[in-house]
Amino acid sequence: MSAIVALPPQQVAALRADYDAAVSKKRLRFYAGLVIFSGLLLLAAHGAEVAPKVLIERIGNLTSYFGRIFRLDTGATVFSDPVEWMWGWKGWLVLLAETLLISYVGTLLGAFSAFLLNFFAAKNVTPALWLQFLARRYLEFCRTVPELVFALIFVIAFGLGPLPGVLAIAIHTTGALGKLYAEIVENIDMKPVEGVRATGAGWVQAMRYAVVPQVMAGFLSYTLLRFEINVRGASVMGFVGAGGIGQELIVAIRKFYYSDVSAILLLIVVTVFVIDIGPGMLRSRLFGATR
Repeated sequence: MSAIVALPPQQVAALRADYDAAVSKKRLRFYAGLVIFSGLLLLAAHGAEVAPKVLIERIGNLTSYFGRIFRLDTGATVFSDPVEWMWGWKGWLVLLAETLLISYVGTLLGAFSAFLLNFFAAKNVTPALWLQFLARRYLEFCRTVPELVFALIFVIAFGLGPLPGVLAIAIHTTGALGKLYAEIVENIDMKPVEGVRATGAGWVQAMRYAVVPQVMAGFLSYTLLRFEINVRGASVMGFVGAGGIGQELIVAIRKFYYSDVSAILLLIVVTVFVIDIGPGMLRSRLFGATR
């Protein structure tokens, strides 16, 4: 500050003028960007038929529904009689266990497929460009189609039950994890790979001894994260008949068993919380061990 004061008044004035001009220009760009963003947002909202008036007018329907699901048939709140509220907990827990198994098996199958395919999709280790192209397009297809669409197709093909849910989660997990795995591989240190290949080892040996040791911690972390996501996804697979607790939830919603809806939702939320905490701690340990 003292250096600026020591400058001649004309030079200080010129510097201040340049500074004010730069600030004004930056402020103008910000407000122009804000106006453009707001305009695009309003245009998108209009195209999507977002009606704030309808939201405000009918918000009472949402609050009243929550009021109904937390009341028993007698009119009392569900918290006043937990036994009556959780009358079907044994059957619901069995369906929750089925949901966890669906997500577990689907995650394992998807992670295994992603592990095999990601080395072909990663641009720095793929053995051929045409294999990279095919692998990436297949992974894109797997993660682009929603899980519920896959589940609906498999329900039509194989009938009701957990199998369609497992297959749907496995396919979607393959696409999601395959992309994440490939991105991890693309950021590895290539010197170990070059060293292994210099000894005369083949492509498979280079992947096994030079790439896998560098990426396994990241692979496991993303797999655990995907398992958390799949638990939530499997919870709604029952909406299309793919097994799990979601099938009981949609029945309760359709038959207006309000208190059953809140009880099942509570069990799902608690289960997801537990699943989130467990793998989250394990991921922290994995990354902590690699530092």
